Amino acid sequence: MTLSVRRWVAAGTLFGVLWMFVRGVSLTPRSLLTTFLVGLGVGMPVAYVFRRLYDEQFDVIRSLRALPAIFLYLIAFTREIIVANIDVTYRVLAPGMPLRPQVILVPLRVRTDLGVTTIANSITITPGTLTLDYDPDENALYVHGIDGRDPDSIVEPIRQWEDYALVIFNEERSPSDPAPDIRVHPPGYPPEPKTDEPEPLETMLDEERGDSNTEESR
Repeated sequence: MTLSVRRWVAAGTLFGVLWMFVRGVSLTPRSLLTTFLVGLGVGMPVAYVFRRLYDEQFDVIRSLRALPAIFLYLIAFTREIIVANIDVTYRVLAPGMPLRPQVILVPLRVRTDLGVTTIANSITITPGTLTLDYDPDENALYVHGIDGRDPDSIVEPIRQWEDYALVIFNEERSPSDPAPDIRVHPPGYPPEPKTDEPEPLETMLDEERGDSNTEESR
């Protein structure tokens, strides 16, 4: 069973709900309804103007089914934020605690732009880890960790978030599919891309002067 509405209509309704939080209302039926209608009056035209940015249809039933996964994602993410904050604080207060920076290439099962972006931002927001880059060829993230002695401990929460993201974003793969193997790299990854830009003029002139001096000394 599917129940679809135009996505710009769903977006306009969401704008109306957000307006209630932005505006701040008293918890009375009249105040709630009035503020919501005002937000709806502003949100619907805006959503319609930018309707080309959204998919044509929005599956309400599928979105409702994704609510448990969204809730579990938020719980797992909040728990990891708390644990990571405690860990980083302890390392600051105990300078003797070793730091072993490491870069890990984490291939993903999620493939949609929104799914990959959600995972990448969650990693960056979590203290102690940072998303350095995304490799579209391997569909993988370069993740930097302040202590890479146990790479699996860094990747474990990422895989948990990914399990929920596969459901939330209706990905082709499922949480039961095996996760790809990670690769550990030394600090400095990913390498800087090589450019074909010409050398600066001053550098070229210095090299010519050097060659001229060498010939004169001969």
